[in-house]
Amino acid sequence: MIYDQLVNKEKKLALIGLGYVGLPIALAFARKISVIGFDINRQRVEMMKNGIDPSNELEAADFAGCDIEFTDSLEVLKEASFYIVAVPTPVDEHKVPDLTPVQRASETVGKVLKKGDYVVFESTVYPGCTEEDCLPIMERISGLKMGVDFKLGYSPERINPGDKQHTLSKIVKVVSGCDAESLVQIAQTYELVVDAGVHRASSIKVAEAAKIIENTQRDLNIALMNELSIIFDKIGINTYEVLEAAGTKWNFLKFQPGLVGGHCIGVDPYYLTHKAKKLGYHSEVILSGRNINDGMGRYVANKVVQHIIQHAGDPRKARVLVKGVTFKEDVSDIRNSKVSDVIKVLQEFFVQVDVVDPHADSDELMHEYGFVLADQIGNEYDAVIVPVPHQAYRALDDAYFASITRPDALIVDLKGIYRNQILSRKYWSL
Repeated sequence: MIYDQLVNKEKKLALIGLGYVGLPIALAFARKISVIGFDINRQRVEMMKNGIDPSNELEAADFAGCDIEFTDSLEVLKEASFYIVAVPTPVDEHKVPDLTPVQRASETVGKVLKKGDYVVFESTVYPGCTEEDCLPIMERISGLKMGVDFKLGYSPERINPGDKQHTLSKIVKVVSGCDAESLVQIAQTYELVVDAGVHRASSIKVAEAAKIIENTQRDLNIALMNELSIIFDKIGINTYEVLEAAGTKWNFLKFQPGLVGGHCIGVDPYYLTHKAKKLGYHSEVILSGRNINDGMGRYVANKVVQHIIQHAGDPRKARVLVKGVTFKEDVSDIRNSKVSDVIKVLQEFFVQVDVVDPHADSDELMHEYGFVLADQIGNEYDAVIVPVPHQAYRALDDAYFASITRPDALIVDLKGIYRNQILSRKYWSL
């Protein structure tokens, strides 16, 4: 059995795609069994060979004591017998799932697949994608047949970037297989690294669906909070004060408003609605939530521009500072950051925008969004926007904001971390 062969280091496990999801999984397994870490980006591979995490999530010590070989070579990849695919699954500019990364990974697996091998996908996809989109590619290229020559499974990733508490070993892992035998072998393999245990789903489609609704549920709850914040703003009351009061009830769900970006919550629901559309059903609730969340960047920028017009006059002469541009606090990931929407709308009004962030990379921002980080902060801003509550920003006080702004400036605190602390400037939050 594959599990015993892995444990005895007679066979190797390979991780395909070494980003936020893949690298922590690869290193966790490498403390127990022999692992091959595969990535198509040679520069990233070289960094990992030197104990550097390109995603800035792991320390050099996390690489110590690991039986792992990092490579971009198919010849090395062929040495593995248990393949885990953890590549990104983004959407395009039309919010349509872009399966290119997962399809190319399937082609890669097809080139190295052998009789007796196992393939498990972790990439977030719509129910049916693993068997209907990925499997045919692997079978065509390898000439092998699932169930006869190799086994297939799906185990959705639950990596939370920046979270040092809910790590791989501490979160129950959902696993699935193409048959009873594969389910047992896949479950036992993941139990090597997941102390919290595994949940055996009845089918690959069930496991895929479980993952997609985890983030869809969060997306809808945040969309409700964002819509409430718009309503409460018109009423003239603070959303966070309302949530604080409502949160005293034992079963109140404590979600907060905010910009919904990243590569999970802001993306995954589109995979589910895409599948639904292909089956002839037009989603209403899910897409309504998505529309609200996707529009929050423009909503925030418009509030700032309105303030500038009212207090400073011509937006073309205004300066705005944006503190924080990553998709969430205390991470370096800028993928699908909705802060870029705020900046884009401000620039449509010809507002001069300075952007700073202790975690983001200026070159990556230029490549992804067309702007760079400011070299230094000025002292006469008409507004300061804090969309990402990095730890480095939480100690900032009223005196600090007063020192870098004009007297009639607006401090925009999207996550409410400075509530009741900004007294010398106008204050607004979602």
